[in-house]
Amino acid sequence: MKAFALALLLCLCLPTLAQETPEEARLRTLQEKLRCLVCQNQTLADSPAGLADDLRRELREQMKTGRSDAEILEFMVARYGDFVLYKPPFKATTALLWVGPFVLLALALVAVAVMARRRRNAAAEPDLGAEERRAVAQALGTEESRQ
Repeated sequence: MKAFALALLLCLCLPTLAQETPEEARLRTLQEKLRCLVCQNQTLADSPAGLADDLRRELREQMKTGRSDAEILEFMVARYGDFVLYKPPFKATTALLWVGPFVLLALALVAVAVMARRRRNAAAEPDLGAEERRAVAQALGTEESRQ
């Protein structure tokens, strides 16, 4: 019975022990704003890569020196470029990141429309028999009519 009471007490106390400190919450927020340079489609907080560990360590060091979030983000952008931001700003150097997927989608839609039109036109052309082909060839003066 004592073991059950102890287990129950631990279960009730664990949520209070697991609360993040303000520094950990700030670090987590910064990590979610930055992209892993290796994984590219994951935030720094979610990445298991070794480089992500190094970048998280760098964030902690920047926080210890007393820099603000904006200063830390500016430092990371200055060092790694806008690509390090998980949501990079729209400007000339990042336009391809923002517009590229839409351009590819538009090209794919145009390709599908062209293929559909070709199929429809091919289906609309009548099949000619041997005699009709000879008559067309004769009218056009092609080699088939010379035979």
